[in-house]
Amino acid sequence: MPNNLEVTIDISAPPEQVWAVVSDLKRMPEFSPQCVRMVPLGSPKAGTWTVNFNHDGKKYWPTTARIVRYEPNQAFAFRINENRSVWSYTLEPTETGTRLIERRDVPNGTSWISRKAIDAALGGELPFEQALLRGMNETLAKIKIAVERHG
Repeated sequence: MPNNLEVTIDISAPPEQVWAVVSDLKRMPEFSPQCVRMVPLGSPKAGTWTVNFNHDGKKYWPTTARIVRYEPNQAFAFRINENRSVWSYTLEPTETGTRLIERRDVPNGTSWISRKAIDAALGGELPFEQALLRGMNETLAKIKIAVERHG
């Protein structure tokens, strides 16, 4: 059964500035090493669907997601339909700016097809999750740079 994953970074900017970057879904490929494109089907809000294109090396695959939480300057989350994972970004004000938390939750486990694909094409669950954690840390580091550079 997959684990829930979480990474955190402190950013020297107020939540409003961090939110402006995190909630701009078209920028997701700029930060995420796995995301090639994230296209919202309408204005981002709870209930909006997205079409996503992902890659790992030379392997490419599409996913669809639904935004399940959209609270400006506080939290944003989407549920991947194909594997039931929920990805979220939570913003917490700090004395020096914002703490940004990225999580991958699998509240009911992933789908059978997703587990088989991870085993067959992506080297198994443990290496896949280690790669996800590296990617999550890379994503937050890039968001931090983008926010603070334009702060």
